[in-house]
Amino acid sequence: MQINSPGYYWLDSWVMANVIQLATQDFCTRFLDHTNDPCGRQYDQMTQAARSAAANIAEGNSRHTTSKETEMRLTDVAKASMAELSNDYLNWLMLHEQIPWSIHSVEYREVSNIILDRATYKDDIQHLSSLHILTQKHKFNQWFGSDDSIVSANCILILCNRLMLMLGKQIESQLANFREEGGFTEALTTVRLAAKAEKSITDGAPACPKCGKPMIKRMAKKGVNSGKPFWSCSTYPECNGTRNI
Repeated sequence: MQINSPGYYWLDSWVMANVIQLATQDFCTRFLDHTNDPCGRQYDQMTQAARSAAANIAEGNSRHTTSKETEMRLTDVAKASMAELSNDYLNWLMLHEQIPWSIHSVEYREVSNIILDRATYKDDIQHLSSLHILTQKHKFNQWFGSDDSIVSANCILILCNRLMLMLGKQIESQLANFREEGGFTEALTTVRLAAKAEKSITDGAPACPKCGKPMIKRMAKKGVNSGKPFWSCSTYPECNGTRNI
């Protein structure tokens, strides 16, 4: 039986986050030990930061239809987790008296020029999406699998920075969508006001003196009339017409 598959399976950012998570788990397993990470704290922090990015992208996208505000907030958390992880790799390089590859270097260009394939699966989503993620990961295996931690760290650092850019654009798109459509709360308000306006027509409510639309009863929340009912235009805030009851 095919399960209901959320939209994040098709997000390039989620795919990239999973690639980075797998690479980070492998990096920490191979290069962190009791001599340089005696309490295992560095291992936990790096793998959890990598997990947080993928998990928050998934959770945020899953909240798309109910709360666009939550979706943006969780996407931003994913971006912050990537910033934390990239700083860990940067620190690893400097700890070993190394600096990140220059953007003009051959190594940097080779990694940067690798493009992820777009997700095209239509059914058997978990099976095919896992295969897709592993296929994308294998594109970077010559750096991920290097015995030199500096090579691996540089490659993963480049991908962390790439994912942060992807998530920044994703947040911009979510914000534009929010401005255009509003969020879950706004949608509920629209439905509630439409129901009130329809009821006002059947209840014989007066017409708005400004625009002629049906009016609905509201309660004043402040001022000298606080707590008193009044007629308000059902299209408020587009129209601010009022009548006394």
